[in-house]
Amino acid sequence: MKFLTGLLAAVVLIVGMGASHAVVRIADDRGGRIGTYVDKYQDLRQSGETVIIDGLCASACTIVLGAIPHDRICVTSHATLGFHAAWDFGSNGRAITNPEATQMLYAMYPSQVKRWIGQRGGLTPRMLFLRGKQLEAMYKPCYLDAQASTARPSRRSLPKTEQLESARGQILH
Repeated sequence: MKFLTGLLAAVVLIVGMGASHAVVRIADDRGGRIGTYVDKYQDLRQSGETVIIDGLCASACTIVLGAIPHDRICVTSHATLGFHAAWDFGSNGRAITNPEATQMLYAMYPSQVKRWIGQRGGLTPRMLFLRGKQLEAMYKPCYLDAQASTARPSRRSLPKTEQLESARGQILH
């Protein structure tokens, strides 16, 4: 009897461990410095956490697509990805496209995302939005769609960009 009780306890523990796997929810993230997002997503990749995209993920936020393995990303019906060329401030203080950073950003994306961007003229200062059926064709759906859309204490959101400024963050968006 003790053996069966011990076996049952072990099974419950193992099943519980799988169910408590950490999840990171991305929503309403407008991007920021490329270096900051590279740092943030390297840490996230090493953590083994799953990423739920459940709202806007734009600009440097989209680096998540190349930094996190495809099988650890899912999208809800609210997910929207926004892509544009990288930019920096010029000598006059105005935003100017940074071709080198744009190429680096583009190179980080998976091939299907690159193809989608290319079919729309590439990365330019104009924002391109990927959502709906086109996005769902590229990434698996989050099966807990309704739960992912609500703020829940058991899910942690990525820290705000201001809290994660890194030494490598040199290029805006």
